Amino acid sequence: MKNTVLVMGVTGQLGKLVAASLQQYSSVKIRVTSRRKNELEQLQKEYGESVFLDLDDPRTFSQALKDVDSIFFLTGYTVDMLVQSKAIVDAAKREGVKHLVHLGVFSPDPDCYDAHFAWHQMIEAYVKVSGINYTNLHPNCFLQNFTGFYQMIKDGKARFYAGGKPAGWIALEDVGEAAAKILAEGDKHYGKDYWFSTEVATLAELVNAFNEVTGKSLIADDRAPGQFLKDIAPDGNNIDPYFRGVADSFEQIYDGRMAYIGTVRDDVPVLLGRPGMSIRQWATLHKDELIALSS
Repeated sequence: MKNTVLVMGVTGQLGKLVAASLQQYSSVKIRVTSRRKNELEQLQKEYGESVFLDLDDPRTFSQALKDVDSIFFLTGYTVDMLVQSKAIVDAAKREGVKHLVHLGVFSPDPDCYDAHFAWHQMIEAYVKVSGINYTNLHPNCFLQNFTGFYQMIKDGKARFYAGGKPAGWIALEDVGEAAAKILAEGDKHYGKDYWFSTEVATLAELVNAFNEVTGKSLIADDRAPGQFLKDIAPDGNNIDPYFRGVADSFEQIYDGRMAYIGTVRDDVPVLLGRPGMSIRQWATLHKDELIALSS
């Protein structure tokens, strides 16, 4: 009998990669979610089963989680994620879900004061005491931030806001493939934390690799941490709480409190039996996107 795996966030970048990788496992039945009812028909065609789930309405959880064995578990990046996640965990326990695979952050030091990092730590603590089997994923900086993240490449410049400090980088594809394997294999991963930081580079080193692959002349624009929110919202209004957390992390990377961001700690070889994707390999895979952005 196939295990039913519920994949949250399938309309986003990582959820889509997780679901696509899960389609390779004959032992898995995929169920995907959306809070937009008009998307459910198309998602069902793509993945076989889709359900309505609104993170702000726990009344939608029980039906979505019925007969589910495992969940790829992620929520939005605001303080609301604390309430949303608690409600999901409670519903999962009530419905007999066996395994939660939680997308967290790169937090090897528990003594952390960045808001969106702390939110994840609180969620992980609640999952642990819930009694449900869990696996926590801890990715470092996503390379996809440069192709999909707001204003990270603009006007021929790649921006980063750590004042020239190095960071560890991971390809979203590797996290998606690893998450799918964990969900498909189940119990051998119970109670484990996996870390994803394949290669450390400064912005200048990263942009050099991009340019060597694309033949373009993208400029590395290392900015001070305090500039981040000014670039995101020049008028200072309507700033997403997630971006305030990102601004905090830039400040703490720069002043050394989160210096661990600039370290390699990579479980991709353990999980997938191969090295994680290098910056150059990722740039080659995304060459067309980088060329378009560099222009």
